Amino acid sequence: MNESSVTLSNDPGTGLPGDRGDAQPFLLFSIRLVYLVLMIAAASLPLIGPAPSTPRGWLIALAPLAATVAMGVIVILLDVRTPRKRISNVVGVYLALVAGLFAALAVGALIDLIAEAWDIKDDQSALQYLTLLKLAVGLTLTYLAVSVVLSTRDSIRLLLPYVEFSRQVRGVRPMLLDTSAIIDGRIGDIAETGFLDAPLIVAEPVLDELHHLSDSSDRTRRERGRRGLGNLRTLQAMDRVNVIVERIDDHEGHDVDGLLVDMAEEKNLRIVTTDTNLARVADIRGVPVLSLHDLGGVLRGPITPGDCVGLDIKRAGESEGQGIGFLPDGTMVVVEGAAQAVGTTIQVEITNAVQTSAGRLVFAKRHTPPPPDHPVS
Repeated sequence: MNESSVTLSNDPGTGLPGDRGDAQPFLLFSIRLVYLVLMIAAASLPLIGPAPSTPRGWLIALAPLAATVAMGVIVILLDVRTPRKRISNVVGVYLALVAGLFAALAVGALIDLIAEAWDIKDDQSALQYLTLLKLAVGLTLTYLAVSVVLSTRDSIRLLLPYVEFSRQVRGVRPMLLDTSAIIDGRIGDIAETGFLDAPLIVAEPVLDELHHLSDSSDRTRRERGRRGLGNLRTLQAMDRVNVIVERIDDHEGHDVDGLLVDMAEEKNLRIVTTDTNLARVADIRGVPVLSLHDLGGVLRGPITPGDCVGLDIKRAGESEGQGIGFLPDGTMVVVEGAAQAVGTTIQVEITNAVQTSAGRLVFAKRHTPPPPDHPVS
């Protein structure tokens, strides 16, 4: 099976019948069905009794039923079309509805005062128009309240506990992983030790970029993409790590690094990366950056030319005779004369180390032990 076709999810279900992954859609379907049946039953209450004898009577009797059924269908369609709901949006809509209804009540009271002052409350025809006016004003105010909250929710932060009084965040801020950090994989090793106590956020564009890399025709890019998907699955399987896949709407065609910086600046996140250029852009924008290269340089012992290490040769290199291996921290090592040792572990001698924008690149050669000294007879 192609690794890139695997869907990443935090759902703890195992896919077995009756498991949570199968029960949740069925439960939602049952709730929607019960809701629609109750709406139809409520709208049918006026029909209990003698049947209307005129077409106008039937129209008056069936209009509420049709309107209620249409409203129920619209609500269910909206629910189905927005499968990934945010609690901030739900609470925002609720508060907007309450604010709109209170505003409609105040405007309705004002209209009643005007009608009483003009002495038109006894006129049945005028009373119908006033009722229609209050209904239209109430619906309009409620709609405007919901529209304003949904369109400005990320700017004004009206919702508790989502109110953002300042840019300072108390406690541990979540970490936003970029593509290079996921491919690097050291974030998983750090999380496994228990030192990492912050949630890890993976933006949907990063997941899409890993998918495109894993389907690339270039072997190196394809291996990097599949390595990143494997590392992400490993992170999700860890009990000590909370991995959240964050959806970003309308991200097609946008620069992934720019989207990550905007997201980190907007939600006050920390970017975890090994990309030097992304780190510089984020630093200019005032976004905190955690570099795995800097952390690795502090934690690991220095590798200098002349050191000998055991290395597992994974594959042949681009040039003839070269073999490729990786240090425990993910650093790639190009070994001269190791093409025939693919799949085995050999001793190599470090000859050079170069720092690039993609990380550190180490060059080595096969280590040849010196011949034993023979005692002089």
